[in-house]
Amino acid sequence: MVFEEFTLAAATADLTDEPDARAVADLLEYRLDLGDATIDSLAAYTGELPVLVTNRPTWEGGEATDTPARLDALETAATFEHVVAVDIELATLERGDGTAVLEQAAETGVSVVVSTHDFERTPPKDELRELLIRASEYGDVAKLAVTAQDRGDVLDLLSVTHELTATGKAVATMAMGEAGRHSRAVAPLYGSKIGYAPVNPADATAPGQYDLRTLRSLVDQLASNSAL
Repeated sequence: MVFEEFTLAAATADLTDEPDARAVADLLEYRLDLGDATIDSLAAYTGELPVLVTNRPTWEGGEATDTPARLDALETAATFEHVVAVDIELATLERGDGTAVLEQAAETGVSVVVSTHDFERTPPKDELRELLIRASEYGDVAKLAVTAQDRGDVLDLLSVTHELTATGKAVATMAMGEAGRHSRAVAPLYGSKIGYAPVNPADATAPGQYDLRTLRSLVDQLASNSAL
């Protein structure tokens, strides 16, 4: 999948959510690290939406134990026809792990989202820029989720998103928390290529997420108004 336009991902650990997400989302983000999600369920998936697979370790806000099996599952996921992208952490790649995931993704034409999450703060603009540039060196989309304390943090994130998009890099950015919640709707106007939202609001996978239908409506309304 080539992330040239904004793509709305329905985040879930239950592939039976797909029919409810189908009319609203562009793809599913299947969280292997959450709930009862398994690679066997992914192998048996027959839904219509393509799938982005994430298997987030505990040190990056997920629930997966950081063992070789975690990355093996991502490598296997990249062999399935309905999987169009896998997500792997920048920190994992920079410590020298995950090479097999990248190689398998390249072999099967699966896109790679390289992600970083900061659950405590929004780093300075120079650091935001550097993180996204480093991530883009490994994958097709550089994802950065930070925690905003105020609107200034969101402005910094949007500024860097716009700047790097203008240079041709594909980035996905969002500010977590209440202070940054609106960034999920606004960031696509500045070039962010992926947005994430749960089908059910009770199943949010990050602080400040809108539910799927609300985010779709907000993004579409803002895009329509900006074109006027």
